[in-house]
Amino acid sequence: MASGTQIQVAGETGEPLLLVRRLAVAVAAAFVLVGLAGFVPGITTHFGDLTFAGHESGARLFGVFQVSILHNLVHLLFGVVGLAMARTVAGARLFLIGGGAVYLAFWMYGFAVGHRSAANFVPFDAADNWLHLGLGLGMMILGLGSGERR
Repeated sequence: MASGTQIQVAGETGEPLLLVRRLAVAVAAAFVLVGLAGFVPGITTHFGDLTFAGHESGARLFGVFQVSILHNLVHLLFGVVGLAMARTVAGARLFLIGGGAVYLAFWMYGFAVGHRSAANFVPFDAADNWLHLGLGLGMMILGLGSGERR
């Protein structure tokens, strides 16, 4: 091998494992783990108060974030979709930027409907709303700031 030659490790699709793909996998895996954690008593406090949907759910992930079965399923689905999209550079970037936009929309929706509203069917509370803002901005920054542009 000549000096200066670089070896690129390729994923299943043959695309190099660029930073944007690694970041998308990490974020997506975190969503899967959080979705699963929402179904684990102890990690989710007041587990007996877990409802399918609606603001009446008394279960709290890590004792802080209001969750329901639907909320946990959204996290799981979002994570699985992210893992599938992270197989390509374009998909990884779309997951991070588009997913960030989705979470910013969740943030706006949560504040618009309010915690006790019947329209708060997922449910989102104040802690969720601030987390969604951070996730949305963070994912968009990761998607826009990593990897090569084609």
